[in-house]
Amino acid sequence: MRTLLGLTLLFLTLPGCKKDQAAVTPAVETAKPAGTQKTVVMSVTDEGFVPSNVTVKANEPVTLVITRKTEETCATEILIDGTDIKTALPLNQAVEVAWTPTKAGAVKFGCAMDKMIGGVLLVE
Repeated sequence: MRTLLGLTLLFLTLPGCKKDQAAVTPAVETAKPAGTQKTVVMSVTDEGFVPSNVTVKANEPVTLVITRKTEETCATEILIDGTDIKTALPLNQAVEVAWTPTKAGAVKFGCAMDKMIGGVLLVE
């Protein structure tokens, strides 16, 4: 019991443990300023693109970070309707696809086989 009390007193008197020293501000995630790029993490699995529906805002840049995790799908690349985006999705590698939607509505995305495996980007 004496040893425990002695250790407790020792720790309380160490320079880094004093309560009267300046408080250390904990690291906190700060809010992103308006217009900052949104990042959406996605996967291609046996079920297709996950998530398959993503909500984004018009005129705000977005980066889709897509990792294809299966060879059992035709989704070896991504195409986004109304854009020139056609990006290869190598197996087990995160790929960044940057896009800025310009108008509200539903925009289909998916594989090169007429988006048979795909989803919708819901632009607000």
